[in-house]
Amino acid sequence: MCCLFTVLVFLGPRAGILVWWLLQPARWNAAFQGFLMPLLGFIFVPWTTIMYVLVFPGGITGFDWLWLGLGLLADIAWWSGAAARKRVPGYTGQY
Repeated sequence: MCCLFTVLVFLGPRAGILVWWLLQPARWNAAFQGFLMPLLGFIFVPWTTIMYVLVFPGGITGFDWLWLGLGLLADIAWWSGAAARKRVPGYTGQY
């Protein structure tokens, strides 16, 4: 789990998903029935996907919904931040 956290910090949630899936494929197979949902989560809502796999064992109850909500908020913040950068006049994305 420490290795996953390090990957998330330095490379982002998509790299964390990839590393976690390679290290624990059984956990991912238990959380998702097919391949489509994790793929869509990887592309569009990576933080929510990570949180779902983290809280899935034993079912989603109680504070698990809080963690899923935090993951969703992180994804919304990422998407809204990317949209805001495009509205800044003269922003080229280079320093």
